[in-house]
Amino acid sequence: MKRGSMEKIHSSSGIANFWNNMKEKYPNSAQFFVFFMLSNGVTVLQLVLMPVFRNVFAQTALVSTNFQIWQLGTNIDGSPYYIFDFPAGPISEGGGGGLAFFLAVQISIAVAQIINFFAQRSITFKSNSSIWKAAFWYFVAYIIITIVAAIALGFYQTPVYNFFMDTLGWGSFGETVADVVTMIINSAISFWVFFPIFKIIFKQVPEEPNK
Repeated sequence: MKRGSMEKIHSSSGIANFWNNMKEKYPNSAQFFVFFMLSNGVTVLQLVLMPVFRNVFAQTALVSTNFQIWQLGTNIDGSPYYIFDFPAGPISEGGGGGLAFFLAVQISIAVAQIINFFAQRSITFKSNSSIWKAAFWYFVAYIIITIVAAIALGFYQTPVYNFFMDTLGWGSFGETVADVVTMIINSAISFWVFFPIFKIIFKQVPEEPNK
Protein backbone atom coordinates (compact mmCIF):
# COMPACT_ATOMS: atom_id res chain seq x y z
CA MET A 1 0.00 0.00 0.00
CA LYS A 2 1.28 3.48 -0.86
CA ARG A 3 2.47 5.81 1.87
CA GLY A 4 -0.18 8.44 1.06
CA SER A 5 -2.97 5.90 1.45
CA MET A 6 -1.55 4.72 4.78
CA GLU A 7 -1.43 8.28 6.07
CA LYS A 8 -5.07 8.84 5.10
CA ILE A 9 -6.11 5.65 6.91
CA HIS A 10 -4.23 6.66 10.06
CA SER A 11 -5.69 10.17 9.86
CA SER A 12 -9.24 8.83 9.52
CA SER A 13 -8.63 6.39 12.34
CA GLY A 14 -7.34 9.19 14.54
CA ILE A 15 -10.40 11.34 13.90
CA ALA A 16 -12.71 8.38 14.57
CA ASN A 17 -10.92 7.61 17.86
CA PHE A 18 -11.07 11.26 18.91
CA TRP A 19 -14.81 11.42 18.15
CA ASN A 20 -15.53 8.16 20.00
CA ASN A 21 -13.64 9.41 23.04
CA MET A 22 -15.52 12.68 22.83
CA LYS A 23 -18.87 10.87 22.81
CA GLU A 24 -17.88 8.76 25.81
CA LYS A 25 -16.49 11.58 27.95
CA TYR A 26 -18.81 14.40 26.89
CA PRO A 27 -21.97 12.82 25.43
CA ASN A 28 -24.09 15.97 25.75
CA SER A 29 -21.46 18.16 24.09
CA ALA A 30 -21.03 15.64 21.27
CA GLN A 31 -24.79 15.47 20.78
CA PHE A 32 -25.04 19.27 20.67
CA PHE A 33 -22.22 19.42 18.11
CA VAL A 34 -24.06 17.01 15.78
CA PHE A 35 -27.26 18.99 16.30
CA PHE A 36 -25.37 22.20 15.47
CA MET A 37 -23.89 20.80 12.26
CA LEU A 38 -27.19 19.39 11.02
CA SER A 39 -28.97 22.62 11.88
CA ASN A 40 -26.42 24.57 9.85
CA GLY A 41 -27.06 22.26 6.93
CA VAL A 42 -30.79 22.90 7.25
CA THR A 43 -30.15 26.64 7.37
CA VAL A 44 -28.14 26.46 4.15
CA LEU A 45 -31.01 24.54 2.54
CA GLN A 46 -33.45 27.25 3.61
CA LEU A 47 -31.18 29.92 2.15
CA VAL A 48 -31.16 28.05 -1.16
CA LEU A 49 -34.90 27.39 -1.25
CA MET A 50 -36.03 30.86 -0.18
CA PRO A 51 -35.02 32.79 -3.36
CA VAL A 52 -36.24 29.91 -5.55
CA PHE A 53 -39.75 29.96 -4.09
CA ARG A 54 -39.75 33.72 -3.96
CA ASN A 55 -38.92 34.03 -7.64
CA VAL A 56 -41.64 31.50 -8.48
CA PHE A 57 -44.32 33.31 -6.47
CA ALA A 58 -43.10 36.71 -7.70
CA GLN A 59 -44.48 35.79 -11.12
CA THR A 60 -47.99 35.38 -9.71
CA ALA A 61 -50.73 37.68 -8.49
CA LEU A 62 -49.94 36.60 -4.92
CA VAL A 63 -47.49 39.52 -4.67
CA SER A 64 -50.48 41.83 -4.92
CA THR A 65 -52.50 39.85 -2.39
CA ASN A 66 -52.46 41.49 1.03
CA PHE A 67 -51.68 39.17 3.96
CA GLN A 68 -52.00 40.92 7.32
CA ILE A 69 -53.61 38.88 10.08
CA TRP A 70 -53.79 38.65 13.89
CA GLN A 71 -53.42 42.24 15.02
CA LEU A 72 -51.41 42.59 18.22
CA GLY A 73 -51.67 46.16 19.41
CA THR A 74 -50.24 49.06 17.43
CA ASN A 75 -46.88 50.34 16.21
CA ILE A 76 -45.24 53.50 17.56
CA ASP A 77 -46.85 55.53 14.77
CA GLY A 78 -50.29 54.22 15.71
CA SER A 79 -50.65 51.83 12.77
CA PRO A 80 -51.89 48.27 13.46
CA TYR A 81 -49.22 45.71 14.39
CA TYR A 82 -49.90 42.31 12.85
CA ILE A 83 -48.21 39.04 13.83
CA PHE A 84 -48.14 38.13 10.15
CA ASP A 85 -47.60 41.44 8.38
CA PHE A 86 -47.09 41.14 4.64
CA PRO A 87 -48.73 44.10 2.85
CA ALA A 88 -49.42 43.76 -0.85
CA GLY A 89 -46.80 44.90 -3.35
CA PRO A 90 -43.13 44.11 -4.08
CA ILE A 91 -40.71 44.98 -1.27
CA SER A 92 -38.61 46.93 -3.77
CA GLU A 93 -41.60 49.23 -4.29
CA GLY A 94 -42.35 49.74 -0.61
CA GLY A 95 -44.72 46.81 -0.15
CA GLY A 96 -44.30 43.80 2.09
CA GLY A 97 -44.19 41.09 -0.55
CA GLY A 98 -47.81 40.11 0.06
CA LEU A 99 -48.95 36.50 0.29
CA ALA A 100 -46.16 35.54 -2.12
CA PHE A 101 -43.43 36.48 0.36
CA PHE A 102 -45.23 34.77 3.23
CA LEU A 103 -45.56 31.51 1.29
CA ALA A 104 -41.95 31.63 0.09
CA VAL A 105 -40.70 31.94 3.66
CA GLN A 106 -43.01 29.36 5.20
CA ILE A 107 -42.62 26.72 2.49
CA SER A 108 -38.82 27.06 2.65
CA ILE A 109 -38.88 26.62 6.41
CA ALA A 110 -41.40 23.75 6.27
CA VAL A 111 -39.37 21.72 3.75
CA ALA A 112 -36.16 22.26 5.71
CA GLN A 113 -37.76 21.41 9.05
CA ILE A 114 -39.30 18.17 7.76
CA ILE A 115 -35.81 17.07 6.70
CA ASN A 116 -34.45 18.33 10.01
CA PHE A 117 -36.99 16.25 11.94
CA PHE A 118 -35.89 12.93 10.45
CA ALA A 119 -32.18 13.80 10.46
CA GLN A 120 -32.12 14.91 14.09
CA ARG A 121 -34.26 11.97 15.21
CA SER A 122 -32.12 9.28 13.58
CA ILE A 123 -28.63 10.83 13.61
CA THR A 124 -28.38 13.22 16.57
CA PHE A 125 -30.68 11.65 19.14
CA LYS A 126 -30.93 8.11 17.73
CA SER A 127 -34.48 7.96 19.00
CA ASN A 128 -36.52 4.76 18.84
CA SER A 129 -39.66 6.13 20.50
CA SER A 130 -42.96 6.60 18.66
CA ILE A 131 -42.33 8.66 15.54
CA TRP A 132 -45.99 9.72 15.37
CA LYS A 133 -45.99 11.06 18.91
CA ALA A 134 -42.73 12.88 18.27
CA ALA A 135 -44.06 14.27 14.98
CA PHE A 136 -47.18 15.60 16.74
CA TRP A 137 -45.20 17.50 19.38
CA TYR A 138 -42.73 18.65 16.75
CA PHE A 139 -45.61 20.11 14.74
CA VAL A 140 -46.99 21.87 17.83
CA ALA A 141 -43.55 23.31 18.57
CA TYR A 142 -43.16 24.33 14.92
CA ILE A 143 -46.43 26.29 15.00
CA ILE A 144 -45.48 28.07 18.23
CA ILE A 145 -41.98 28.91 16.99
CA THR A 146 -43.42 30.15 13.67
CA ILE A 147 -45.69 32.58 15.53
CA VAL A 148 -42.87 33.76 17.82
CA ALA A 149 -40.53 34.21 14.83
CA ALA A 150 -43.27 36.13 12.98
CA ILE A 151 -43.71 38.50 15.94
CA ALA A 152 -39.95 39.08 16.00
CA LEU A 153 -39.90 39.57 12.21
CA GLY A 154 -42.24 42.52 12.58
CA PHE A 155 -39.58 44.38 14.56
CA TYR A 156 -36.55 43.80 12.36
CA GLN A 157 -37.84 43.13 8.82
CA THR A 158 -38.36 46.73 7.70
CA PRO A 159 -35.10 48.11 9.19
CA VAL A 160 -33.08 45.25 7.66
CA TYR A 161 -34.52 45.70 4.18
CA ASN A 162 -34.25 49.50 4.37
CA PHE A 163 -30.62 49.24 5.46
CA PHE A 164 -29.45 47.00 2.63
CA MET A 165 -31.69 48.40 -0.11
CA ASP A 166 -31.76 52.13 0.68
CA THR A 167 -29.06 53.05 3.19
CA LEU A 168 -26.37 51.06 1.37
CA GLY A 169 -28.02 51.71 -1.97
CA TRP A 170 -27.79 48.08 -3.06
CA GLY A 171 -31.25 47.93 -4.58
CA SER A 172 -32.32 44.47 -5.74
CA PHE A 173 -29.05 42.95 -4.55
CA GLY A 174 -29.69 44.44 -1.12
CA GLU A 175 -33.12 42.84 -1.16
CA THR A 176 -31.51 39.44 -1.72
CA VAL A 177 -29.01 40.07 1.09
CA ALA A 178 -31.87 41.09 3.38
CA ASP A 179 -33.65 37.83 2.49
CA VAL A 180 -30.59 35.91 3.65
CA VAL A 181 -30.23 37.94 6.86
CA THR A 182 -33.88 37.52 7.84
CA MET A 183 -33.74 33.79 7.14
CA ILE A 184 -30.58 33.44 9.27
CA ILE A 185 -32.25 35.29 12.16
CA ASN A 186 -35.30 33.04 11.83
CA SER A 187 -33.07 29.95 11.81
CA ALA A 188 -31.19 31.17 14.89
CA ILE A 189 -34.46 31.48 16.81
CA SER A 190 -35.46 27.97 15.77
CA PHE A 191 -32.02 26.59 16.61
CA TRP A 192 -32.02 27.62 20.26
CA VAL A 193 -35.66 26.70 20.85
CA PHE A 194 -35.67 23.31 19.11
CA PHE A 195 -32.70 21.72 20.91
CA PRO A 196 -34.37 21.41 24.35
CA ILE A 197 -37.61 20.35 22.63
CA PHE A 198 -35.78 17.60 20.74
CA LYS A 199 -34.23 16.41 23.99
CA ILE A 200 -37.75 15.83 25.27
CA ILE A 201 -39.52 14.33 22.26
CA PHE A 202 -36.66 12.24 20.85
CA LYS A 203 -36.16 9.65 23.53
CA GLN A 204 -34.34 6.34 23.51
CA VAL A 205 -36.69 3.68 24.82
CA PRO A 206 -35.08 0.51 26.24
CA GLU A 207 -35.78 -2.38 23.93
CA GLU A 208 -37.49 -5.43 25.36
CA PRO A 209 -35.26 -8.50 25.55
CA ASN A 210 -36.05 -11.27 23.09
CA LYS A 211 -38.00 -14.08 24.65
